[in-house]
Amino acid sequence: MAHQVLARKWRPRKFEDVVGQDHVVRALANALDTGRIHHAYLFTGTRGVGKTTLARILAKALNCVGTDGNGGITSRPCGVCSACTDIDAGRFIDLLEVDAATNTKVDEMRELLETAQYAPVSGRYKVYIIDEVHMLSKSAFNAMLKTLEEPPGHVEFILATTDPQKLPITVLSRCLQFNLKNLPSALLETHLAKILKAENVAFEPLALPLLGRAAEGSVRDSLSLLDQAIAYGAGEVKADQVAAMLGALDQAYLFALLDCLARGDAKMLVAEIDQIASRSISFDITLKDFASVLARIALVQSIGESAVDGPDAQKFVDASARLAADDVQLFYQIALLGRRDLSLAPDEHAGFTMTMLRMLSFARGRSGEKAGEKAVGKAAEKTVVTTNATAPPRVTGSTAKEYAPVKQNTSIGAPSGG
Repeated sequence: MAHQVLARKWRPRKFEDVVGQDHVVRALANALDTGRIHHAYLFTGTRGVGKTTLARILAKALNCVGTDGNGGITSRPCGVCSACTDIDAGRFIDLLEVDAATNTKVDEMRELLETAQYAPVSGRYKVYIIDEVHMLSKSAFNAMLKTLEEPPGHVEFILATTDPQKLPITVLSRCLQFNLKNLPSALLETHLAKILKAENVAFEPLALPLLGRAAEGSVRDSLSLLDQAIAYGAGEVKADQVAAMLGALDQAYLFALLDCLARGDAKMLVAEIDQIASRSISFDITLKDFASVLARIALVQSIGESAVDGPDAQKFVDASARLAADDVQLFYQIALLGRRDLSLAPDEHAGFTMTMLRMLSFARGRSGEKAGEKAVGKAAEKTVVTTNATAPPRVTGSTAKEYAPVKQNTSIGAPSGG
């Protein structure tokens, strides 16, 4: 049998298997169990978070007939009836999956919608899954509005997009919208560990955070990277091999940059930057990871050591003690702006160097201002002390009468006396 990639082999077949989208799964399951079925759904989110997967599971839930052939709509499709197996195999005749990126024209949309008036052939519902729906032309959207608002009772529309901002408000108002979120790295690491154990693949736990961060919240990307890591390691997943495959290193070099900033050592900072260049590490990724490190340091400074865990937790704690909170915020903002402007620099090396030197300059300027304020304060204090020391002594008692001012009569026309 041909090898099946992990992203397809481990694609969820039921709602319980979907990872990290509990808010969507709960709403859909409750709607199915109570019979509150909407005629149009819209799933939004970045790539690989489960939009098409949820659409197919929903299609199975609407058409499942159970193991005995007498079942109805359910939030727990059996997975063994003809409807479930055909949908999983991609041959269910009443499920029409359309890629809007290649079917953008109005004529293609009209041709598709003309079939909506016909009753399902073998299922309970005729389900239209339109992927990347934001790619449709304006005319195509207008052609589907009426059918989308009042479709026949046997029709269900499930739209999916990575860019909901491009959808007309008239389409959004006709759909129930569910926003699928990016998965945190920790959840992806747990999911990958579960799959590796099920596949009987030896792995090092330290390799999984690298894959989780590289996937950037996408389950599909994490599984694709895991496939690549298994092939790279000849059937094993090791941390050093994954780092070499991804072109990444551990975060030690990021903490080295922070150490240079904390010391105010420009020479050492430039040397570290040259070292990064010699290792062919992407400066864009370096700035991104550097901002991520600063964000975690800010969390430690705000809520304490409980904000971080893992093997590098102590490094974050130590860095948070060495850096001022306002400097961390400043460095974070400069890192974001530097990454934005990296493409405008003469070259990435120069752009990255200037970004790091800007952090150092601003940190020095702030420390200079603080030192100046202290100097001004000490000078003022010294002046007060000196003034008090040279002031004439306070005179009391009978001697005070000698220094008392003579009261003069300045009234006009006062008698001179005599």
